Amino acid sequence: MARKRNRETEEASVDMTPMLDIVFIMLIFFIVTTSFVKEAGIEVNRPKAANATTAKSANIFVAVRANGEVWMDKRVIDVERVGANIEKMLAEQPTDTVVIQADKEAKHGTVVKVMDQIKAAGIDKISIAAESN
Repeated sequence: MARKRNRETEEASVDMTPMLDIVFIMLIFFIVTTSFVKEAGIEVNRPKAANATTAKSANIFVAVRANGEVWMDKRVIDVERVGANIEKMLAEQPTDTVVIQADKEAKHGTVVKVMDQIKAAGIDKISIAAESN
């Protein structure tokens, strides 16, 4: 009679540990493989272009305002510090393309200085953002 009573009191249970392990491993995988885009942090009036194309793998954006301010990672930086900031961002997330979002009223000289700093940081592919017609 005692055996029958023990069988009735035992309940079927499912061990959740393997499922939680798999979910935790998937979470780590998605966090590690996620690519974060480093935006400039401001909106600029981009010039219009008839043949504008989209950059596929750009993760770093540099914005140049009409008054000559250079923005990276949602903060104003000096033109001479663009190269150092690019190198820091490349250490965090390697990429081969940088996008310059220059205002249509920005001075050409400032944009060229920014491009020189990007080249000095080791990036050869530089794209200029424009609006398509």
